[in-house]
Amino acid sequence: MTAVDAPAPGAVRLSGRAGGHAVTGLAWRQVRRGSLIVAGVVAGMSAMVAATYASTVGDALDAAALAALAENPAIRTLFGEPIALDDPGGFTVWRTGTVLAVLLGVWGLLTATRITRGEEDAGRWELLAAGRVPVAGIVARHLAVLAGTLLTVGLVTVVALVAAGTAVAGAVLHGACLALVGLHFAAAGTLAAQVFPTRGAATGAAVALLGTGLLVRMVGDGVDALGWLRWLSPFGLAALARPYASDRVLPLVVLAATTAALVVAALVAAGHRDVRGGWLAAPSVRAPRRWLLGSVPGFAARRLTRPLLGWAAGVGSYYLLIGLLAVSMTEFLAANPRFADLAAEAGFAGLGSVEGYVAALFALLAIPVGVFVAVRVAAVAADETGRRLTLLYAQPVTRVRLLMAEVAVTGAGALLLAVGAGLLTWVGCVVVDAPLALGAAIAGTVNVLPIVLLCLGAAVLALGWAPGAVTAVGALPAVGGFLLHVLADSTGAPPWVGRLSPFAHLAPVPGLPPDLPAAAVMLATAGALALLGVAGYRRRDLRG
Repeated sequence: MTAVDAPAPGAVRLSGRAGGHAVTGLAWRQVRRGSLIVAGVVAGMSAMVAATYASTVGDALDAAALAALAENPAIRTLFGEPIALDDPGGFTVWRTGTVLAVLLGVWGLLTATRITRGEEDAGRWELLAAGRVPVAGIVARHLAVLAGTLLTVGLVTVVALVAAGTAVAGAVLHGACLALVGLHFAAAGTLAAQVFPTRGAATGAAVALLGTGLLVRMVGDGVDALGWLRWLSPFGLAALARPYASDRVLPLVVLAATTAALVVAALVAAGHRDVRGGWLAAPSVRAPRRWLLGSVPGFAARRLTRPLLGWAAGVGSYYLLIGLLAVSMTEFLAANPRFADLAAEAGFAGLGSVEGYVAALFALLAIPVGVFVAVRVAAVAADETGRRLTLLYAQPVTRVRLLMAEVAVTGAGALLLAVGAGLLTWVGCVVVDAPLALGAAIAGTVNVLPIVLLCLGAAVLALGWAPGAVTAVGALPAVGGFLLHVLADSTGAPPWVGRLSPFAHLAPVPGLPPDLPAAAVMLATAGALALLGVAGYRRRDLRG
């Protein structure tokens, strides 16, 4: 006879329902901090633009100016179709809608892959899935928490817009569009986490989907004959809803249906795979690939190669488009100085010339490249947590040596991204006969590297002292600095508030010479942050 072990005294046995509640609580704890930040940014920015509309924009717009704005293909490509700009809510949707939708989409997909595939990679789902809740149920509860969080962000945005004095119907439609776009990419990230066997591959696939959707929206808005493409993009569907104008519900229904299809696909895929498995499993046997494995810097370069190519494709495509639109945009702003003045109030001065136009948009390059370096340092933290560095550290390789190689290679990757963006901007300008020299274009993109290095230093600081927040801390100088710069310029904040942003000390190169003293200060600050991070990294234990 085989004896059955009795439960240990004091052991807690969870029923299926209680276990499900525990999984839901775990998912909420993993997203609550980020969700509060995202909700504050989305609702706060929307309310600020709507509340300051009358004092900053309303008096500058007339019928002729609005007609010229709506007819310009460059404006429509970059910012979307201008609709209901004579209404504070409509202007808010046009100015912030795409930016906030991208923010929610990126946060949704990154969070989805982090709390699903990322937790599996770290080995924390093995015991969890051994309980009463199956893998599909765990995925469903994590996705439900993300859905509730994003819908709450949309609701908070609605309240903020209504409080700012905009129409209730338009506010509700816009809030629903933002929430559904975020949920669409959260579902896409969750589905990718079931298909691909690693978090990096799942995140890359979801980011590629987001970039494709944004590019499709831009082409559909910029080319009248291809306007139907907007029905194929979540961003295009949100624009077709036309909040504060015709308030169309059908695009929202289509967006909800496609999002529901992604949710169902993710749950079905989760129910037919093993823990730590994926539908596209890596081959068990393959030829050895030893390239760049002969040194620590070579190993770091090998790890960087594939992500760098993906980021270069996305950033390069955008700045090629910037070059192609240079003549159209500058001619429009020269003929409509009202909009040039409005752009200057928002922090984008000098758009009337090609060099001023590209200089203003080169400043934006610091955001994606800054996020890139933060994500690459976060990959080191993820590899440490996933115990992929344990055997490497058992070799005669110190932590500092490995980290310095990663930092140096990441910095070189950022330089390549900046140079590539400048080169492709110049190519676009050459195609449309815009007067921009190659050296000027590359000087303008390299000019943003001090902010990027601030991000790199902040990410290393977080790796040493707060390894769970590397991406957020590393992206703060670029993302947070840009938001602070725009808000300070748009709301008439005291000058010292705007000077807290590194973008306030970034000269508009190639329109003007670079601000070398400011660049030196930023580089020194970045170096100090990195040294503090290295000191913390040496002192703390490895995570596992």
